[in-house]
Amino acid sequence: MTTHAEGLHDHHGPPVANQSSRVDSVVLGMFLFIASEAMLFGSFFTAYFFVRVVNPTAPETWPPDPFEFPVFVAGVNTAILVTSSFTMHWALQSIKRGERKAFLAGMVLTFLMGLAFLLTQAVEYLNVGFNTGDGAFASVFFGLTGLHGAHVFVGLTLLGIVIVRGFRGHFTPEHHHGVELPGIYWHFVDIMWIVVYATVYLI
Repeated sequence: MTTHAEGLHDHHGPPVANQSSRVDSVVLGMFLFIASEAMLFGSFFTAYFFVRVVNPTAPETWPPDPFEFPVFVAGVNTAILVTSSFTMHWALQSIKRGERKAFLAGMVLTFLMGLAFLLTQAVEYLNVGFNTGDGAFASVFFGLTGLHGAHVFVGLTLLGIVIVRGFRGHFTPEHHHGVELPGIYWHFVDIMWIVVYATVYLI
């Protein structure tokens, strides 16, 4: 009884929070962050909707003549980014199994494909044939694709950190949150690009 009373007396502050065994709190935090990022993209898609649909002076063709979007180049970029999601998943599963070489190979491949995507988009900007001063359609185009490009850059930064830590042996089958969380973010970036590509380039 005395020991129990002393334990109660020594405890300060609120009781320890009850943590669900289904969703890790760190992973849940990442999902909540992604939800806020999805709302940011939603605001840009709303602007796109108003420019293209609600606006009474919206052009009949998208983009308006004589401009064209590089649909093929963007399609190749889409394939690159989607493939990088598979290599990211491979890297995560590899570290969970303790396969360090496969993990590092998957991470490096993911990083290189993300970098290729970003460089291709930069070249696309240089050769697209219009800029933000050519109308609302151009502002929406650069706004949506540029917002996504910024997220790719952030993702590449996270992947780079994971690669450096991976080569230093920081991850194990028991401790791989540092791989899983950037992986979740990277998958989100890939999914958002599919939506951007389908909305801006194809529809």
